[in-house]
Amino acid sequence: MTTKPAPTRTFPVALPWMLPILLVLLFLAVLIWLPWQAQRMEANERQEQLIADTLWVEQAIQFQLKRNEESLMALSEDFVQNKINHQALIERMRLYTNNNHEIQDLMLWDSQNKLIAANSDNTLDNAAGSAQAENRELIRQANLASALFTQKIQKPSCVKQPQNAGIVLCRFPLFRDQVYLASMTVSYRLQTLLNEAVPWWFAQEHAITLLDSEEKVLAKRAAGGPGKNIYTHNRALELPQLTLTLHTNSTKSAPKLLANLLVLSVVLLSLGLVWSLIALWRDIHRRMQAEGALRKEAAFRAAMENSLITGLRARDMEGRLTYVNPSFCKMIGFPAEDLVGKLPPMPYWAPEERAEYENRFAQILTGTVQPEGFEIIYQRANGERFPVLIYESPLVDEHGQQTGWMSSILDVSELKRAQELTRQQEEKLHANARLATMGEMASMLAHELNQPLAAISSYTTGALNILQQEEGDALSTSQSTQSTQSTQTSPNTIPKSVRQSLSEVLEKAKQQAQRAAQVIRSVHEFVKKREASRALLSINTLLQSVMPLIELQAHNAHIHVHYQIDPDLPDVFADKVLIEQVLLNLTRNAIEAMQEVTYPQRQLQIHAHLSKGNNPKYPQLVLIQVMDQGHGIAPEVAEKLFSPFFSTKADGMGMGLSICRTAIEFHGGSLKYRANPAGGTVFEFTIPCDISHTKK
Repeated sequence: MTTKPAPTRTFPVALPWMLPILLVLLFLAVLIWLPWQAQRMEANERQEQLIADTLWVEQAIQFQLKRNEESLMALSEDFVQNKINHQALIERMRLYTNNNHEIQDLMLWDSQNKLIAANSDNTLDNAAGSAQAENRELIRQANLASALFTQKIQKPSCVKQPQNAGIVLCRFPLFRDQVYLASMTVSYRLQTLLNEAVPWWFAQEHAITLLDSEEKVLAKRAAGGPGKNIYTHNRALELPQLTLTLHTNSTKSAPKLLANLLVLSVVLLSLGLVWSLIALWRDIHRRMQAEGALRKEAAFRAAMENSLITGLRARDMEGRLTYVNPSFCKMIGFPAEDLVGKLPPMPYWAPEERAEYENRFAQILTGTVQPEGFEIIYQRANGERFPVLIYESPLVDEHGQQTGWMSSILDVSELKRAQELTRQQEEKLHANARLATMGEMASMLAHELNQPLAAISSYTTGALNILQQEEGDALSTSQSTQSTQSTQTSPNTIPKSVRQSLSEVLEKAKQQAQRAAQVIRSVHEFVKKREASRALLSINTLLQSVMPLIELQAHNAHIHVHYQIDPDLPDVFADKVLIEQVLLNLTRNAIEAMQEVTYPQRQLQIHAHLSKGNNPKYPQLVLIQVMDQGHGIAPEVAEKLFSPFFSTKADGMGMGLSICRTAIEFHGGSLKYRANPAGGTVFEFTIPCDISHTKK
């Protein structure tokens, strides 16, 4: 039993060879057709550009004529309405003619077609000549032609003068309530008009000509030479009762085909196509197999990379980035194409940490990298710094050779924020504990110091009483022995001047002891958070009472004190001692801030004014400002200026400004600071004027 041989399948075998040949033939046909089509497109583009340029020139000429019409009609109206006299009219006509070179003659006619004024004396002198008669006839014809217009200012009439082909006469009649009043005639030099309206770049590429209805040349401009009659266009220049033609002839030649270059390109491209097809047919099977495997691997790898929140990067042995995952790009804000292939320094390195980066990079190159992670600062694309934790490990290929390093990067910003928040909470707890301890100590000191201060006040009162009694005894003794010439002062008697000085000193000591006791009582009440002894008081009186103490401190530091206090400030409901302590604290700080400045700058200013409040309950505020010209407040100090226990002084406790702000806020006001424009700092606080207590 014999078997029939299987039929040969020639068609499917020949089909892969025929298809590339057909594609090559189609490719050659397209390459031949493309230059011809490109030539046609370029010719069409040049023709369209020529038409657009001609339209632009026509609009420029129309705009210039329209502008002249509006200006000259406004000049005619001014003269008809007697806004200008005859001499001023002639001067303005001459000035306008000088500024517009395309105008040759400019004449104004009255309602009887009598010449009133002209731009030159020659025109007036030749008014009786033949040209005058022709102008009158043209004006008469124009009047008849425009008699049907009903607008206030009729459209102008333009006619070509027969004696000069390059001159066009235009007439602008002036009507009021349909009554003809006057007319302005303008003689245009068409050559000058064309030179002014056509720019130089247009004249370099095109020859433009003005033709009349009989196709006679009136004006021509061709800076680039005569046109080649390849790209031409005619555009009608519509003037009132006159039509001219703008003829544009381009100086460009027709586009040429680059035959040799195209043939060579076709041959080279065809050879390249055949070679690429052979190479493609040889490797297509292997590529299809590899493509399937790579597609699966790429899909798995992309899914794995997109699911990671840890940044990954790979570097070769020279430190060049060879791979970054999306999480790392999202972390630093740079796209992968801006990172892969880049050598150090990297764009995500912070400038201030560059030495640390280079040190770490040197350790990686030398192979001394530590297995444990290290923390460093990176910089995002927007300039934001953030901390990262990096783990480095060698990158080994399938042959066991190290080809670089693999890094995993973790953004620890949130962890740092949590740690910083915990630290701040601990600091607040410690500060609150210290404040509570200070409150207890203040209460204890207030209780313990009240007794010695009361004793000092009692002793000074007793000493004053003794001095007063001794002064009375001395006075009686002096009266009894007045007649005795040999009376001597007793050794036990204190002289009068000494007694008076001693009395003043004791009186001041008594006042200061009472003041210290009042301060301690206020602090004690304030620490216990009870209502302080607030009462109606005058700000002017309060400032007068603390001025001596302020001036005493300022005098010792050679500082000049200036006051600017409104005389009619309203009373406020406040604790006098607390407000005095705030003033003394702020002025003392201002004086200490000016210790290192030159003497002319040692100026302390204290202002007190009335201000408006935002709270309806307190519509008026008393604003008190303490201004110095010292060293100012640094930005790093300003953040903690009112924090408890923060001080820039070596012997300071850091409670002055904090207590001052608390005392002002206790009164319903606010304590702020700002930079002084003259240098230094301005501290200002407000005290609300309580209307209810003020009325009482």
